[in-house]
Amino acid sequence: MTDTTEAAEGTDTLTRLEQEGEIAADYLEGLLDIADLDGDIDMDVEGDRAAVSVISDASSRDLQKLVGRDGEVLEALQELTRLAVHRETGERSRLMLDVAGFRARKREELTQQASDAAEKARETGEPVTLKPMTPFERKVVHDAVKAAGLRSESEGEEPQRCVVVLP
Repeated sequence: MTDTTEAAEGTDTLTRLEQEGEIAADYLEGLLDIADLDGDIDMDVEGDRAAVSVISDASSRDLQKLVGRDGEVLEALQELTRLAVHRETGERSRLMLDVAGFRARKREELTQQASDAAEKARETGEPVTLKPMTPFERKVVHDAVKAAGLRSESEGEEPQRCVVVLP
């Protein structure tokens, strides 16, 4: 592949992800209006996926309704938003949604947890099994373990699927 072809494909991908973000933002703005919730939409492209965040200047307590217990409502809302994007584009979306900084805080916690597990696996020479996690959580842990120079794998069936950090 030539540099020109790669650059064109990169531009096409960026344009597609920006379009996904715009569709998602429109969908979420409609939802916020219906639910009578205040929030601003922030769009970005992170790596190979669109990232959309709902943020609020006011009390984030209102937006907590969109997060739910342990992010359960957020997971469902993300799937609905991905479906809205799919309906418009005909393409499967890997869009990531965050509300009130929930995923950002969770990512920090999980990265620390993964680092601790990697250190324990290195010290003991034994695999370290973490508690069951959502697909988002497992992806964050796998990435952090890889960055620490170790391997990890997922084991079990949903919803009890967990990450095992290998020494």
